[in-house]
Amino acid sequence: MELNCILAILNRDRCAAMEGVFQSLRLPLALTMMCRGTATTEHLSLYGLLPTQKALLTTVADGEQTRRLMRAAKLKLFIDVPGNGIMLSVPIKSIGGGRTMAYLTDRQNPGGEKPPMKFDHELIYVILNEGCSDLVMAAARSAGATGGTVLSAKGTGIKESEKFLGISLANEKEVVLILADAAYKAAIMQAIIRDAGPQSPAGAICFSLPVSQVAGLRQLDSEGDEAPQEE
Repeated sequence: MELNCILAILNRDRCAAMEGVFQSLRLPLALTMMCRGTATTEHLSLYGLLPTQKALLTTVADGEQTRRLMRAAKLKLFIDVPGNGIMLSVPIKSIGGGRTMAYLTDRQNPGGEKPPMKFDHELIYVILNEGCSDLVMAAARSAGATGGTVLSAKGTGIKESEKFLGISLANEKEVVLILADAAYKAAIMQAIIRDAGPQSPAGAICFSLPVSQVAGLRQLDSEGDEAPQEE
């Protein structure tokens, strides 16, 4: 059965509307986390702006629910129009037990549907020291990244981990999520490690996850419809 972890990143004042879309499709799991955008400090100061306050909403959906969710977000929140947020799906490889599967699928028959294996985009997941997101994003942008989202985190690494390459996880951290074209993913990750890696104040480490569907990058709708516009 195809199952996806759906991530929606949008302005906080649109959270309730997206949560309503989740509920309309009777999705059993919905998590909301506060985060912020990655506009540079210099850019914000130049225009007298405050950091963009964002929210990351997460749910789990099967293949058909994913398609319905993407379409509903486009029709109701205009998620495919630049500036209105971004939504992406990450394939789930395994589930922890039958009860978890029953909860996430509302007791549906798992079936034999397989997720698609061609990924045009990837989600780069960067773990870094608190306060160094500008350094990470400067490196990422130098290799073609257009933006990212920052979440606050707290590390709980074991002492033995600190001895490996000097990387410490047991302190205040940030997580930067960068959605990238698959063709640019390797270059972006290499730039982050080169300019903001363990040897730098950012102490960044990163990995990537495949993205099977995405909305919010002004792509053509796969069903041939024109993207809805706000009036």
